[in-house]
Parts: sequence; C-alpha cells; structure tokens
Amino acid sequence: MQAHELLDILTRSPADAVKRFAEDLLPRLEPVEVLRNRTGLAMLPFRETAQESSFYLGEILLAEAHVRVARVEGYAACLGRDLEQALALALIDAAHRAGIAGPAIADFARTQAADLAETDEALMRAVGQTRVDLETF
Repeated sequence: MQAHELLDILTRSPADAVKRFAEDLLPRLEPVEVLRNRTGLAMLPFRETAQESSFYLGEILLAEAHVRVARVEGYAACLGRDLEQALALALIDAAHRAGIAGPAIADFARTQAADLAETDEALMRAVGQTRVDLETF
C-alpha cells in the first residue's frame, strides 16, 4: 500500500481508533523526534465544473504533525484542531515508510477501509431514499 493511500484511509478513520493504534506502535518506534505539531489555516481549492476554473473556496483549520523515526520522516495533516490525531497519523506514516510493523499497519488500514466503505454505502442508501424523480411533476 502506498503512503498516500494509507493516509487517505486513516485521515477519514475515527480519531480514537487511529490514536489507539499509534499508541500500540509507539514502543517499536522510539526514539521519536517531533519536528512540528501545530494547527494552522490552509486555503481550500475548489474546481468549478462548468467553466473548468479553479478558485479558493475559503480557509480551513487543520492540525499538522511532522516526526522523525529511525531517520525516516512522517507527515500528516487532518481537518480540525486535534493535534493528537495528526501526531498519531504522522507516527503511522513514519513507521510505514521505515518498514516498521508493515503487516500490522496494512491490516489496520484494510479494516478501516472496509469500515469506511460500509459507512459510505449506508450514507448513499440514505441519500438515495430522498431522491426526487422530476419527471413525475
């Protein structure tokens, strides 16, 4: 699994599950050097589909973390101000890049991806029930 795929799954996963998993990984990662752990604002880009033009929708609050583990750096950013979640994601990213606990990380990501797919499917079913057929009006 590529690092961007892993982070795509884990940033959408429940923060508590990610934090618990990172806590379990921590003894295998020491020493950990935290290079940056902060909140900030970032511009949210958006693409208007009719004119195919890009613009900035506004600013979003995000938490970001940058760590070093075994001479390998990990980085993560997530929406909101949960610095612990960002730090947990960065630790998992660094462990993945360093090849530490690779199978455990892959299994955790697959489990989270399945849970997210199930949640997305339930949401789409709920949204589908509200669909209106305008041909009948």
